[in-house]
Amino acid sequence: MASNWNVAAERRTTLHYLYRLCDALLIAASGVVMGELHFPGGLPEANPIHGFLTMLCALGALVIFPAFGLYDSWRGRSQAVLALRTGAAWATVFLTGLMGAFLMHQIGHVSRIWSMGWFLTSASALLLGRLIMFRMLANVREQGINAKRVLIFGYGPLGREMYLRVQQFRAAGYRVVGIYDEASQTVPNGVASLRTMDDVSQFVRSEGVREIWLTLPMAACHDLSDVVRQFRNDLIDIRWVPDVASVELLGHRFSDFMGLPVIDLNSPPVSGITGLLKASFDRVFAFAAIVGLSPIMLVIAAMVKLSSPGPVLFRQLRLGIDGRQFHVYKFRTMKLHQDTGVTQACRGDARVTRVGAFLRRTSLDELPQFFNVLRGEMSVVGPRPHAMEHNELYRELIDRYMLRHRVKPGITGWAQINGLRGQTDTVEKMRRRIEFDIYYIQHWSFQLDLRIILRTALHGWAGAAAY
Repeated sequence: MASNWNVAAERRTTLHYLYRLCDALLIAASGVVMGELHFPGGLPEANPIHGFLTMLCALGALVIFPAFGLYDSWRGRSQAVLALRTGAAWATVFLTGLMGAFLMHQIGHVSRIWSMGWFLTSASALLLGRLIMFRMLANVREQGINAKRVLIFGYGPLGREMYLRVQQFRAAGYRVVGIYDEASQTVPNGVASLRTMDDVSQFVRSEGVREIWLTLPMAACHDLSDVVRQFRNDLIDIRWVPDVASVELLGHRFSDFMGLPVIDLNSPPVSGITGLLKASFDRVFAFAAIVGLSPIMLVIAAMVKLSSPGPVLFRQLRLGIDGRQFHVYKFRTMKLHQDTGVTQACRGDARVTRVGAFLRRTSLDELPQFFNVLRGEMSVVGPRPHAMEHNELYRELIDRYMLRHRVKPGITGWAQINGLRGQTDTVEKMRRRIEFDIYYIQHWSFQLDLRIILRTALHGWAGAAAY
Protein backbone atom coordinates (compact mmCIF):
# COMPACT_ATOMS: atom_id res chain seq x y z
CA MET A 1 0.00 0.00 0.00
CA ALA A 2 2.78 2.44 0.96
CA SER A 3 4.62 1.81 -2.30
CA ASN A 4 1.45 2.54 -4.28
CA TRP A 5 1.04 5.83 -2.45
CA ASN A 6 4.68 6.75 -3.12
CA VAL A 7 4.23 6.08 -6.83
CA ALA A 8 1.01 8.12 -6.90
CA ALA A 9 2.66 10.98 -5.01
CA GLU A 10 5.61 11.02 -7.41
CA ARG A 11 3.24 11.02 -10.38
CA ARG A 12 1.27 13.97 -8.95
CA THR A 13 4.46 15.91 -8.28
CA THR A 14 5.68 15.32 -11.84
CA LEU A 15 2.34 16.44 -13.33
CA HIS A 16 2.33 19.48 -11.03
CA TYR A 17 5.67 20.71 -12.39
CA LEU A 18 4.66 19.81 -15.94
CA TYR A 19 1.50 21.95 -15.68
CA ARG A 20 3.54 24.88 -14.32
CA LEU A 21 6.05 24.57 -17.13
CA CYS A 22 3.29 24.43 -19.76
CA ASP A 23 1.71 27.63 -18.40
CA ALA A 24 5.08 29.43 -18.49
CA LEU A 25 5.66 28.26 -22.07
CA LEU A 26 2.18 29.44 -23.13
CA ILE A 27 2.89 32.90 -21.72
CA ALA A 28 6.29 33.09 -23.42
CA ALA A 29 4.92 31.78 -26.73
CA SER A 30 2.06 34.32 -26.66
CA GLY A 31 4.56 37.14 -26.18
CA VAL A 32 6.65 35.91 -29.11
CA VAL A 33 3.60 35.48 -31.38
CA MET A 34 2.34 38.99 -30.59
CA GLY A 35 5.84 40.29 -31.25
CA GLU A 36 5.85 38.68 -34.70
CA LEU A 37 2.46 40.22 -35.47
CA HIS A 38 3.16 43.70 -34.17
CA PHE A 39 6.86 44.46 -34.67
CA PRO A 40 8.37 44.46 -38.21
CA GLY A 41 11.28 42.28 -37.21
CA GLY A 42 9.50 40.35 -34.50
CA LEU A 43 10.36 40.38 -30.83
CA PRO A 44 14.17 40.16 -31.39
CA GLU A 45 14.11 43.46 -33.30
CA ALA A 46 11.89 45.26 -30.80
CA ASN A 47 13.02 47.22 -27.75
CA PRO A 48 14.71 44.75 -25.34
CA ILE A 49 12.18 45.56 -22.62
CA HIS A 50 9.58 43.47 -24.51
CA GLY A 51 11.70 40.33 -24.46
CA PHE A 52 12.62 41.01 -20.85
CA LEU A 53 8.96 41.34 -19.88
CA THR A 54 8.10 38.11 -21.68
CA MET A 55 10.77 36.12 -19.83
CA LEU A 56 10.08 37.85 -16.50
CA CYS A 57 6.36 37.04 -16.59
CA ALA A 58 6.96 33.48 -17.78
CA LEU A 59 9.28 32.92 -14.82
CA GLY A 60 6.92 34.81 -12.52
CA ALA A 61 4.09 32.44 -13.44
CA LEU A 62 6.19 29.52 -12.19
CA VAL A 63 6.31 31.17 -8.77
CA ILE A 64 2.99 33.02 -8.46
CA PHE A 65 0.50 30.66 -10.12
CA PRO A 66 0.77 27.93 -7.44
CA ALA A 67 -0.19 30.51 -4.78
CA PHE A 68 -3.61 30.82 -6.47
CA GLY A 69 -4.24 27.07 -6.15
CA LEU A 70 -4.24 26.52 -9.91
CA TYR A 71 -2.52 23.15 -9.64
CA ASP A 72 -4.54 21.71 -6.78
CA SER A 73 -7.04 18.95 -7.44
CA TRP A 74 -10.23 20.41 -8.96
CA ARG A 75 -12.26 17.21 -8.98
CA GLY A 76 -15.87 18.08 -8.28
CA ARG A 77 -15.11 21.80 -7.95
CA SER A 78 -16.36 24.71 -10.05
CA GLN A 79 -14.51 25.24 -13.31
CA ALA A 80 -15.82 28.82 -13.37
CA VAL A 81 -13.97 29.50 -10.11
CA LEU A 82 -10.81 27.99 -11.63
CA ALA A 83 -11.19 30.28 -14.65
CA LEU A 84 -11.52 33.33 -12.38
CA ARG A 85 -8.47 32.27 -10.39
CA THR A 86 -6.50 31.75 -13.59
CA GLY A 87 -7.41 35.23 -14.82
CA ALA A 88 -6.53 36.76 -11.45
CA ALA A 89 -3.19 34.92 -11.32
CA TRP A 90 -2.20 36.02 -14.83
CA ALA A 91 -3.29 39.62 -14.13
CA THR A 92 -1.12 39.60 -10.99
CA VAL A 93 1.90 38.32 -12.91
CA PHE A 94 1.32 40.78 -15.77
CA LEU A 95 0.96 43.80 -13.48
CA THR A 96 4.03 42.70 -11.52
CA GLY A 97 5.99 42.65 -14.79
CA LEU A 98 4.80 46.15 -15.70
CA MET A 99 5.77 47.34 -12.24
CA GLY A 100 9.24 45.95 -12.83
CA ALA A 101 9.47 47.85 -16.11
CA PHE A 102 8.34 51.01 -14.32
CA LEU A 103 11.00 50.65 -11.64
CA MET A 104 13.60 50.20 -14.40
CA HIS A 105 12.35 53.44 -16.03
CA GLN A 106 11.46 51.45 -19.18
CA ILE A 107 7.68 51.56 -18.99
CA GLY A 108 7.54 54.33 -21.60
CA HIS A 109 9.17 52.01 -24.16
CA VAL A 110 6.56 49.26 -23.76
CA SER A 111 4.15 49.08 -26.70
CA ARG A 112 0.57 49.38 -25.49
CA ILE A 113 -0.80 47.41 -28.44
CA TRP A 114 1.73 44.60 -27.95
CA SER A 115 1.23 44.45 -24.18
CA MET A 116 -2.57 44.35 -24.34
CA GLY A 117 -2.51 41.84 -27.18
CA TRP A 118 -0.05 39.71 -25.22
CA PHE A 119 -2.19 39.91 -22.06
CA LEU A 120 -5.39 38.88 -23.85
CA THR A 121 -3.69 36.18 -25.93
CA SER A 122 -2.02 34.67 -22.87
CA ALA A 123 -5.26 34.76 -20.90
CA SER A 124 -7.09 33.02 -23.74
CA ALA A 125 -4.34 30.43 -24.11
CA LEU A 126 -4.29 29.67 -20.37
CA LEU A 127 -8.08 29.28 -20.22
CA LEU A 128 -8.26 27.26 -23.44
CA GLY A 129 -5.49 24.98 -22.21
CA ARG A 130 -7.39 24.24 -19.03
CA LEU A 131 -10.61 23.70 -20.93
CA ILE A 132 -8.91 21.15 -23.20
CA MET A 133 -7.24 19.46 -20.24
CA PHE A 134 -10.53 19.18 -18.33
CA ARG A 135 -12.31 17.83 -21.39
CA MET A 136 -9.64 15.18 -21.90
CA LEU A 137 -9.71 14.21 -18.21
CA ALA A 138 -13.52 14.09 -18.30
CA ASN A 139 -13.48 11.69 -21.26
CA VAL A 140 -11.02 9.45 -19.46
CA ARG A 141 -12.88 9.52 -16.14
CA GLU A 142 -16.24 8.86 -17.76
CA GLN A 143 -14.76 5.53 -18.84
CA GLY A 144 -13.96 4.76 -15.20
CA ILE A 145 -10.22 5.37 -15.61
CA ASN A 146 -8.34 7.38 -12.96
CA ALA A 147 -11.38 7.36 -10.66
CA LYS A 148 -10.88 7.82 -6.92
CA ARG A 149 -12.42 5.10 -4.78
CA VAL A 150 -14.74 6.58 -2.16
CA LEU A 151 -16.50 5.32 0.96
CA ILE A 152 -19.63 7.20 2.09
CA PHE A 153 -19.96 7.24 5.88
CA GLY A 154 -23.67 7.58 6.59
CA TYR A 155 -26.46 6.79 4.14
CA GLY A 156 -29.28 9.11 5.09
CA PRO A 157 -30.79 11.66 2.69
CA LEU A 158 -27.47 13.50 2.39
CA GLY A 159 -25.49 10.31 1.78
CA ARG A 160 -27.92 9.22 -0.93
CA GLU A 161 -27.68 12.67 -2.52
CA MET A 162 -23.88 12.42 -2.61
CA TYR A 163 -24.10 8.97 -4.24
CA LEU A 164 -26.50 10.27 -6.89
CA ARG A 165 -24.18 13.19 -7.64
CA VAL A 166 -21.25 10.85 -8.15
CA GLN A 167 -23.32 8.94 -10.72
CA GLN A 168 -24.48 12.17 -12.35
CA PHE A 169 -21.05 13.85 -12.54
CA ARG A 170 -18.92 10.93 -13.64
CA ALA A 171 -16.45 13.32 -15.26
CA ALA A 172 -15.38 14.37 -11.75
CA GLY A 173 -13.66 11.00 -11.44
CA TYR A 174 -15.12 9.40 -8.30
CA ARG A 175 -16.42 5.88 -7.71
CA VAL A 176 -18.36 4.90 -4.57
CA VAL A 177 -17.18 1.42 -3.56
CA GLY A 178 -18.54 1.21 -0.02
CA ILE A 179 -21.24 2.67 2.20
CA TYR A 180 -21.28 2.58 6.00
CA ASP A 181 -24.60 2.78 7.82
CA GLU A 182 -25.60 1.17 11.10
CA ALA A 183 -29.23 0.89 10.03
CA SER A 184 -30.28 -1.75 7.55
CA GLN A 185 -30.36 0.61 4.60
CA THR A 186 -30.40 -0.92 1.13
CA VAL A 187 -27.30 0.21 -0.73
CA PRO A 188 -26.97 0.31 -4.54
CA ASN A 189 -25.86 -2.78 -6.42
CA GLY A 190 -22.12 -3.21 -6.71
CA VAL A 191 -21.42 -1.18 -3.56
CA ALA A 192 -20.21 -2.87 -0.37
CA SER A 193 -22.47 -2.46 2.68
CA LEU A 194 -20.59 -1.97 5.95
CA ARG A 195 -22.16 -2.15 9.41
CA THR A 196 -19.33 -1.74 11.95
CA MET A 197 -16.22 0.40 12.29
CA ASP A 198 -14.07 -2.74 12.13
CA ASP A 199 -15.61 -3.50 8.74
CA VAL A 200 -14.84 0.07 7.64
CA SER A 201 -11.21 -0.09 8.77
CA GLN A 202 -10.57 -3.40 7.01
CA PHE A 203 -12.41 -2.36 3.85
CA VAL A 204 -10.62 1.01 3.51
CA ARG A 205 -7.19 -0.55 3.83
CA SER A 206 -7.82 -3.57 1.66
CA GLU A 207 -9.80 -1.96 -1.18
CA GLY A 208 -7.60 1.07 -1.83
CA VAL A 209 -10.16 3.66 -0.71
CA ARG A 210 -8.77 7.16 -1.36
CA GLU A 211 -11.46 9.29 0.26
CA ILE A 212 -14.06 9.01 3.03
CA TRP A 213 -17.07 11.32 2.84
CA LEU A 214 -18.78 11.94 6.17
CA THR A 215 -22.47 12.61 5.49
CA LEU A 216 -23.83 12.12 8.98
CA PRO A 217 -26.63 14.34 10.29
CA MET A 218 -25.62 17.14 12.65
CA ALA A 219 -26.92 15.16 15.64
CA ALA A 220 -24.25 12.52 14.99
CA CYS A 221 -21.30 14.91 14.88
CA HIS A 222 -19.70 13.15 17.87
CA ASP A 223 -18.89 10.28 15.50
CA LEU A 224 -16.69 12.52 13.36
CA SER A 225 -13.79 12.53 15.79
CA ASP A 226 -13.93 8.72 15.97
CA VAL A 227 -13.54 8.43 12.21
CA VAL A 228 -10.71 10.97 12.05
CA ARG A 229 -8.88 9.26 14.90
CA GLN A 230 -9.39 5.83 13.33
CA PHE A 231 -7.64 6.87 10.10
CA ARG A 232 -5.16 9.42 11.46
CA ASN A 233 -2.20 7.34 10.20
CA ASP A 234 -3.72 6.48 6.80
CA LEU A 235 -2.92 8.61 3.76
CA ILE A 236 -6.51 9.18 2.72
CA ASP A 237 -8.66 12.29 2.38
CA ILE A 238 -11.57 12.67 4.78
CA ARG A 239 -14.31 15.11 3.72
CA TRP A 240 -17.08 16.23 6.03
CA VAL A 241 -20.24 17.18 4.14
CA PRO A 242 -22.30 19.07 6.77
CA ASP A 243 -26.05 18.72 6.45
CA VAL A 244 -26.66 22.46 6.16
CA ALA A 245 -29.58 21.90 3.79
CA SER A 246 -31.65 20.68 6.75
CA VAL A 247 -31.47 24.19 8.21
CA GLU A 248 -34.06 25.97 6.07
CA LEU A 249 -32.71 29.50 5.88
CA LEU A 250 -31.20 31.47 2.98
CA GLY A 251 -27.95 29.68 2.30
CA HIS A 252 -24.53 29.01 3.72
CA ARG A 253 -20.91 29.85 3.17
CA PHE A 254 -17.61 28.88 4.73
CA SER A 255 -15.52 31.67 6.21
CA ASP A 256 -12.79 32.49 8.68
CA PHE A 257 -13.99 34.03 11.92
CA MET A 258 -11.49 35.11 14.57
CA GLY A 259 -9.00 32.66 13.16
CA LEU A 260 -11.40 29.70 13.18
CA PRO A 261 -13.34 28.13 10.26
CA VAL A 262 -17.09 28.65 10.56
CA ILE A 263 -20.19 27.93 8.48
CA ASP A 264 -22.57 30.87 8.15
CA LEU A 265 -25.97 29.20 7.95
CA ASN A 266 -28.04 32.28 7.07
CA SER A 267 -25.78 33.95 4.53
CA PRO A 268 -27.38 35.36 1.37
CA PRO A 269 -25.44 34.67 -1.84
CA VAL A 270 -25.28 38.41 -2.61
CA SER A 271 -22.41 39.17 -0.23
CA GLY A 272 -18.66 39.65 -0.25
CA ILE A 273 -17.17 40.16 -3.71
CA THR A 274 -20.44 39.28 -5.45
CA GLY A 275 -22.23 41.88 -3.34
CA LEU A 276 -19.67 44.51 -4.29
CA LEU A 277 -20.03 43.65 -7.99
CA LYS A 278 -23.83 43.78 -7.80
CA ALA A 279 -23.71 47.16 -6.01
CA SER A 280 -21.33 48.53 -8.66
CA PHE A 281 -23.58 47.27 -11.46
CA ASP A 282 -26.62 48.82 -9.75
CA ARG A 283 -25.08 52.28 -9.55
CA VAL A 284 -23.81 52.24 -13.13
CA PHE A 285 -27.17 50.98 -14.41
CA ALA A 286 -29.10 53.52 -12.32
CA PHE A 287 -26.96 56.43 -13.53
CA ALA A 288 -27.40 55.36 -17.16
CA ALA A 289 -31.15 54.94 -16.64
CA ILE A 290 -31.50 58.39 -15.06
CA VAL A 291 -29.58 60.03 -17.91
CA GLY A 292 -31.39 58.08 -20.63
CA LEU A 293 -34.89 58.45 -19.14
CA SER A 294 -34.54 62.04 -17.95
CA PRO A 295 -36.73 63.47 -20.80
CA ILE A 296 -39.52 61.02 -19.96
CA MET A 297 -39.19 61.73 -16.24
CA LEU A 298 -39.42 65.48 -16.85
CA VAL A 299 -42.59 65.02 -18.90
CA ILE A 300 -44.11 62.79 -16.20
CA ALA A 301 -43.19 65.33 -13.52
CA ALA A 302 -44.99 68.06 -15.47
CA MET A 303 -48.06 65.84 -15.96
CA VAL A 304 -48.21 65.02 -12.25
CA LYS A 305 -47.88 68.67 -11.28
CA LEU A 306 -50.66 69.73 -13.66
CA SER A 307 -53.01 66.85 -12.77
CA SER A 308 -53.63 67.87 -9.16
CA PRO A 309 -52.19 70.12 -6.46
CA GLY A 310 -49.30 68.73 -4.47
CA PRO A 311 -45.67 67.67 -4.78
CA VAL A 312 -44.37 65.76 -7.79
CA LEU A 313 -42.69 63.05 -5.73
CA PHE A 314 -44.18 60.84 -3.04
CA ARG A 315 -41.94 59.65 -0.20
CA GLN A 316 -42.68 56.79 2.13
CA LEU A 317 -40.63 55.05 4.82
CA ARG A 318 -39.62 51.49 3.91
CA LEU A 319 -37.40 48.79 5.35
CA GLY A 320 -34.14 48.13 3.52
CA ILE A 321 -31.28 45.64 3.85
CA ASP A 322 -30.83 44.24 7.37
CA GLY A 323 -33.72 46.35 8.65
CA ARG A 324 -32.25 49.76 7.80
CA GLN A 325 -35.00 52.32 7.12
CA PHE A 326 -35.03 54.61 4.10
CA HIS A 327 -37.48 56.77 2.15
CA VAL A 328 -38.58 55.31 -1.18
CA TYR A 329 -39.35 57.75 -4.02
CA LYS A 330 -42.24 57.53 -6.48
CA PHE A 331 -44.13 59.88 -8.73
CA ARG A 332 -47.26 60.94 -6.86
CA THR A 333 -50.29 59.13 -8.28
CA MET A 334 -52.97 60.12 -5.75
CA LYS A 335 -54.68 63.30 -4.70
CA LEU A 336 -53.54 64.77 -1.41
CA HIS A 337 -55.48 63.11 1.40
CA GLN A 338 -55.25 62.55 5.12
CA ASP A 339 -52.88 59.61 5.77
CA THR A 340 -54.57 57.28 8.25
CA GLY A 341 -52.36 54.29 7.66
CA VAL A 342 -51.57 52.15 4.65
CA THR A 343 -54.58 51.40 2.48
CA GLN A 344 -53.60 49.75 -0.78
CA ALA A 345 -55.05 51.12 -3.97
CA CYS A 346 -57.91 49.07 -5.39
CA ARG A 347 -59.80 49.08 -8.68
CA GLY A 348 -61.67 52.37 -9.14
CA ASP A 349 -59.92 54.00 -6.16
CA ALA A 350 -61.16 57.60 -5.99
CA ARG A 351 -57.82 58.78 -4.57
CA VAL A 352 -55.93 57.92 -7.78
CA THR A 353 -55.72 60.69 -10.40
CA ARG A 354 -56.20 59.96 -14.09
CA VAL A 355 -52.48 60.54 -14.72
CA GLY A 356 -51.71 58.47 -11.64
CA ALA A 357 -53.81 55.57 -12.90
CA PHE A 358 -51.77 55.50 -16.11
CA LEU A 359 -48.48 55.71 -14.20
CA ARG A 360 -49.48 52.90 -11.82
CA ARG A 361 -50.74 50.68 -14.65
CA THR A 362 -47.45 51.07 -16.56
CA SER A 363 -45.21 51.24 -13.44
CA LEU A 364 -43.74 54.54 -14.63
CA ASP A 365 -44.39 55.89 -11.12
CA GLU A 366 -41.46 53.71 -9.96
CA LEU A 367 -38.82 55.50 -12.09
CA PRO A 368 -37.62 57.86 -9.31
CA GLN A 369 -36.44 54.80 -7.41
CA PHE A 370 -33.35 54.82 -9.62
CA PHE A 371 -32.25 57.66 -7.32
CA ASN A 372 -32.69 55.26 -4.38
CA VAL A 373 -30.43 52.82 -6.22
CA LEU A 374 -27.88 55.55 -6.86
CA ARG A 375 -27.90 56.33 -3.11
CA GLY A 376 -27.22 52.68 -2.31
CA GLU A 377 -30.58 52.15 -0.59
CA MET A 378 -32.05 49.87 -3.26
CA SER A 379 -30.97 47.54 -6.02
CA VAL A 380 -32.21 47.37 -9.59
CA VAL A 381 -33.41 43.80 -8.95
CA GLY A 382 -34.58 42.50 -5.60
CA PRO A 383 -37.67 41.95 -3.45
CA ARG A 384 -40.05 44.90 -3.67
CA PRO A 385 -40.07 47.02 -0.47
CA HIS A 386 -43.33 46.77 1.45
CA ALA A 387 -44.98 49.39 3.64
CA MET A 388 -43.83 49.36 7.27
CA GLU A 389 -47.30 48.37 8.49
CA HIS A 390 -47.28 45.35 6.17
CA ASN A 391 -43.93 44.22 7.57
CA GLU A 392 -45.28 44.29 11.12
CA LEU A 393 -48.43 42.44 10.09
CA TYR A 394 -47.00 39.68 7.89
CA ARG A 395 -43.82 38.91 9.83
CA GLU A 396 -46.02 37.09 12.36
CA LEU A 397 -48.26 35.43 9.77
CA ILE A 398 -45.81 34.21 7.10
CA ASP A 399 -42.85 31.96 7.81
CA ARG A 400 -39.46 33.41 6.78
CA TYR A 401 -41.10 36.72 5.81
CA MET A 402 -38.26 38.86 7.21
CA LEU A 403 -35.56 36.95 5.33
CA ARG A 404 -36.38 39.11 2.31
CA HIS A 405 -34.70 41.97 4.16
CA ARG A 406 -31.28 40.27 4.10
CA VAL A 407 -30.75 41.85 0.65
CA LYS A 408 -31.48 45.28 -0.78
CA PRO A 409 -35.03 45.80 -2.04
CA GLY A 410 -35.37 46.22 -5.79
CA ILE A 411 -37.20 48.28 -8.38
CA THR A 412 -38.22 45.07 -10.13
CA GLY A 413 -38.11 41.50 -8.93
CA TRP A 414 -38.69 37.83 -9.60
CA ALA A 415 -42.17 37.96 -8.09
CA GLN A 416 -43.22 40.98 -10.15
CA ILE A 417 -42.26 39.56 -13.56
CA ASN A 418 -44.18 36.40 -12.64
CA GLY A 419 -47.41 38.34 -12.20
CA LEU A 420 -47.33 38.75 -8.41
CA ARG A 421 -47.90 42.46 -8.40
CA GLY A 422 -50.64 44.70 -7.14
CA GLN A 423 -52.97 44.45 -4.20
CA THR A 424 -52.21 41.79 -1.56
CA ASP A 425 -55.61 41.68 0.13
CA THR A 426 -55.15 38.13 1.43
CA VAL A 427 -52.41 36.38 3.38
CA GLU A 428 -52.16 33.75 0.65
CA LYS A 429 -51.34 36.36 -2.00
CA MET A 430 -48.56 37.77 0.17
CA ARG A 431 -47.27 34.28 1.02
CA ARG A 432 -47.02 33.48 -2.68
CA ARG A 433 -45.05 36.68 -3.29
CA ILE A 434 -42.69 35.90 -0.41
CA GLU A 435 -42.03 32.42 -1.84
CA PHE A 436 -40.81 34.02 -5.07
CA ASP A 437 -38.70 36.56 -3.15
CA ILE A 438 -36.97 33.83 -1.13
CA TYR A 439 -36.41 31.79 -4.28
CA TYR A 440 -34.73 34.78 -5.91
CA ILE A 441 -32.41 35.32 -2.94
CA GLN A 442 -31.43 31.65 -2.72
CA HIS A 443 -30.80 31.32 -6.47
CA TRP A 444 -29.34 34.74 -7.18
CA SER A 445 -26.94 35.15 -10.09
CA PHE A 446 -26.05 37.92 -12.52
CA GLN A 447 -27.74 35.90 -15.26
CA LEU A 448 -30.98 35.86 -13.24
CA ASP A 449 -30.76 39.62 -12.67
CA LEU A 450 -30.22 40.28 -16.37
CA ARG A 451 -33.13 37.99 -17.23
CA ILE A 452 -35.43 39.90 -14.86
CA ILE A 453 -34.27 43.28 -16.19
CA LEU A 454 -34.80 42.15 -19.79
CA ARG A 455 -38.30 40.83 -19.11
CA THR A 456 -39.18 44.02 -17.26
CA ALA A 457 -37.89 46.15 -20.15
CA LEU A 458 -39.76 44.12 -22.78
CA HIS A 459 -43.02 43.48 -20.97
CA GLY A 460 -43.04 45.85 -18.02
CA TRP A 461 -45.31 45.15 -15.09
CA ALA A 462 -48.53 46.17 -16.78
CA GLY A 463 -51.37 43.78 -16.14
CA ALA A 464 -54.76 43.23 -14.62
CA ALA A 465 -53.40 43.43 -11.07
CA ALA A 466 -51.88 46.90 -11.60
CA TYR A 467 -54.17 49.71 -10.50
